[in-house]
Amino acid sequence: MNWKIWGLFVGLLWISPGESKCPKKDEHDILKGCLKQKSTAFLVPDKFNEVITHSCQAENGCILFLRINRTEQQLEKWWPQIEMEKLLQLSKWHISKELKLCVLQGIQCDATICNITDSVCHSKIGSCSVTCFLTKKICKQSTYNDHVCNNMGLQVKDKYIINMTGENKVCINCDDPVKTPGYELNHSDLAHFNVTVDFEGGEVNPSKAAEVMSKMSDLAASINVSSAVLTLGEGVTGLLVRETEPEDVNEVSFAYMSANSSMNIIENKDFLDSFTRSVTVPKEAFEKSISLNISVPFAAVFRFLNMAKDERNSSVLGNEVLAVEMGATISNLTDQISINFRNMKYEGIPSCQSWNGEGKQPNWTNDGCLTKSNGENITCQCSHLTFFAILLTPLNQTISSSDLNNLTIITQVGCGLSMFFLSIVFFMHFLMRKTKASKATGILIQLVCAMFLLNFTFLINNFVAKLESSTGCKIMAAVMHYFLLATFNWFSVQAFHICLQLYKGGKVVIHHYLLKVSITSWALPGIAGISLLAIGKYGKQVISTSDTEETVTMCWITDSTVHYIVNIGYYTLVFLFTFTTFIIILSWLFCLKRTNTSNTQISTSGKGIVTILGLCCMLGITWGFAFFSHGTFQTPAYYIFTVLNSFQGFFLFIYYYNVKGQNGHKNFTTTTSSTTTIDTNLDSCNNPYINLPGKK
Repeated sequence: MNWKIWGLFVGLLWISPGESKCPKKDEHDILKGCLKQKSTAFLVPDKFNEVITHSCQAENGCILFLRINRTEQQLEKWWPQIEMEKLLQLSKWHISKELKLCVLQGIQCDATICNITDSVCHSKIGSCSVTCFLTKKICKQSTYNDHVCNNMGLQVKDKYIINMTGENKVCINCDDPVKTPGYELNHSDLAHFNVTVDFEGGEVNPSKAAEVMSKMSDLAASINVSSAVLTLGEGVTGLLVRETEPEDVNEVSFAYMSANSSMNIIENKDFLDSFTRSVTVPKEAFEKSISLNISVPFAAVFRFLNMAKDERNSSVLGNEVLAVEMGATISNLTDQISINFRNMKYEGIPSCQSWNGEGKQPNWTNDGCLTKSNGENITCQCSHLTFFAILLTPLNQTISSSDLNNLTIITQVGCGLSMFFLSIVFFMHFLMRKTKASKATGILIQLVCAMFLLNFTFLINNFVAKLESSTGCKIMAAVMHYFLLATFNWFSVQAFHICLQLYKGGKVVIHHYLLKVSITSWALPGIAGISLLAIGKYGKQVISTSDTEETVTMCWITDSTVHYIVNIGYYTLVFLFTFTTFIIILSWLFCLKRTNTSNTQISTSGKGIVTILGLCCMLGITWGFAFFSHGTFQTPAYYIFTVLNSFQGFFLFIYYYNVKGQNGHKNFTTTTSSTTTIDTNLDSCNNPYINLPGKK
């Protein structure tokens, strides 16, 4: 053997039959450096019995010696293989790299390597046959054919087979796009990596689930397999896929047939339709994780079937919560993560939601997620990694997108006008009044103040919600809730004051009366607001519509139970009190209408109607239409409720101006007569009626 000749083949690789399954790092590096994209690799089967006396590998590429009919496992990605002297086996890695391969078979091939051109690339030079082709081009149109691959009688799983005989080379795709992980880690195995999850009452603690996902980066760096099934307990399973070569990263999909079936790795999106659930992590997400100095690019998907629900007890489609982790904070993806649920039976309006893993309970939000539903199929497209779930909103709790747009416009216009006219009321009261204000006037002005601030906080609420500030949104919700409860309180105070006047015959003699009712009305809502803020009941709330792509977010109470108790329950008590007072006042007005008192001015005229409507607004009766927002009355009740309450400040201004035009509200004044004439006074704003009989 001429050692000088063999010295020319520095860098050539030889695989001995007894080599280990895991190649040495230097062999990997040499082979990868040799098989560069668009370079030429000369594949020489080991039956080649001629000494190559010239080396042109520096100019033309590299020479690989292959063994025929190898029985031991090949190096997974980089080494081609010859079967039966005519079938060349390639991996997906060779196809994706678009290599130019030339297979030499025969004798006297020593000069062939240096003289191969495109014209002789598919011919025979002397006793040496040459077959060249571009890997990506020849296998580009080939599709997976399970039947053909199973009948070949070879170990061709996950390979591309090229028949080297004949003029027209055929590529058979035996690379099954649906792959089952070959390694499994159960809960005891994962415990060695400190990956455990706690079950409380049969449910997974959400905060512990977040800890599990945070440990996936260390787990990916510790194991030495390309993929593994992860099982933490009943209803908690996952799948981890590693890419040890950063330049080879590509999108990866995880799919399964049912909530309890095992997950598969899908390398071709065309096969996702055969599964009912799937999660696709795009290549862009891998590239971002690499840019953030992740040592081993990976993607881990966990499925939690028994995670504890959020504070609102939201209904989750299939009771499935999915979590995606890649070891880094990845957001603002252009090529978004896709989550698909197909052939699902459900009731309600689906909405794709996410949770960032913070807190003891999920705080679901639709930020960064787009919902697309088509019958029984639902697709979520999200631009970040986190926990995902599809929440179902009952049909009777949603409205059409057109109605939502109309109600939004009415609300914005109404609240804006109300604030404007309430400002005029302030101007008239503080700058134009000439006498000292009565108790009734002071109560009305404080109601106007609470209503003005409620309208203002409501108008800016949506803008604050869009700032993506969790703390800011909680504060916004607490402030608006405070003024809502304060407004309810002043409705009650108005009714209480009227009842007290009726009972006292127009004279309310209570020491520091106005100060007492003011402290009570302004302080109690503050206690409620601070308490709810301290226990974390405020946050971002989503208003769903029949069009899942169009929703409105606002800062409000996130716990529906708290909302019903604190708001609906409290207003129900306020409504019963104020409505009873309203009926009593109406009875007095109609009684006055039947008398012959000369000063009685209440009639069926426009001013009388304005007075009645103003009284309804002053007592908050119009808020009662919220009780009718169910079933067939839902949409009409929404419109009536929105119009009356959005323009409530405007109606109060008209009422105030009307009674001012009549020289003010009438104040109870007792006389020696059995009938009292209620003297007119601009500064007294307590009673909208005229000439009431006094208390004997």
